[in-house]
Amino acid sequence: MKIPMVDSRAQYLALKPEIDQVMQQVCDSGQFILGENLQQFEQEVAEYLGVSYAIGVASGTDALHLSLLASGIGAGDEVITTPFTFIATAEAIVYTGATPVFVDIEPRTFNLDPDKLAQAVTPKTRAVVPVHLFGKPVNIPAISQLCKQHDLILIEDCAQSFGAHINGKMTGSFGELSAFSFYPSKNLSCFGDGGLITTNNLQLADTARILRNHGGKTPNGHHRIGYNSRLDELQAAILRIKLRHIDTYNQQRREIAARYSQNLAETGLELPGTPDYEHHVFHQYTVLSENREEIIAALDHHHIASKVYYPSPLHRHSVFQKKCRGVDLPVSVATAEKCFSL
Repeated sequence: MKIPMVDSRAQYLALKPEIDQVMQQVCDSGQFILGENLQQFEQEVAEYLGVSYAIGVASGTDALHLSLLASGIGAGDEVITTPFTFIATAEAIVYTGATPVFVDIEPRTFNLDPDKLAQAVTPKTRAVVPVHLFGKPVNIPAISQLCKQHDLILIEDCAQSFGAHINGKMTGSFGELSAFSFYPSKNLSCFGDGGLITTNNLQLADTARILRNHGGKTPNGHHRIGYNSRLDELQAAILRIKLRHIDTYNQQRREIAARYSQNLAETGLELPGTPDYEHHVFHQYTVLSENREEIIAALDHHHIASKVYYPSPLHRHSVFQKKCRGVDLPVSVATAEKCFSL
């Protein structure tokens, strides 16, 4: 039996009585969409994250897409983001008709490089979507300052960083809008797909609510073309329970990461680091090695899972190659060739 990357079943079994009870209550109620559990979860998660509004949606990808739309991003706009992330970040930009512009990452942090970001701003740039990759907060103070200087919209991709913070201020509370994912492998996870939009702007929150529900303010009053993207009651009920335990889950991840760092310190691996003012929640513990394939094979021989996130930066994927011809992002390429997660 292989030691898995994530044991979601063990987490469920620890909470089984509570989760089974609330799932039965939802089924008994007959209210599965836009009900009390979603309203309560939105209030509870907004309080936890220190934001004014939280809007539950169907997935993390939808959270990014609807955040961009609510911000008015569309055809002709450029949106700067990182190439070293899951494709959903760039997909959401393309969905709006805008063009993703990939900027290289910092060595070893895996996150968008603010200095290179500053060099990539053009008159067409409307927004920046930094990713708090692997649970490590991006240098959001520097990126926020740059966005203010150039009047750019800041949308945080917090899919992997629930509970991470910088000096106590949570990721998801810096941008005009922010997007979270509750995919089963995430630090805060549900039993399928689920997502969340956060904002401190009432108008943006109202627009996001309209967009997630077929473009309507009322059941039969539709003001724009919207989407069917609602976090359902079963998922909201499960997330309400898990939210109460998220600090414990994240602390367990940090303790495991500390044990890794202590015991791998003399191995020659390049280990993840984080300054004292950043609270890294280690969605993944990712290291760098020239001998990646040999190490992965040895782990597999001993029935220990590992995975490469991400083997190829987005600008090298066939779907983006034509538009990214001539784009040189050496740090992302070098990182993709050496990284793997334990």
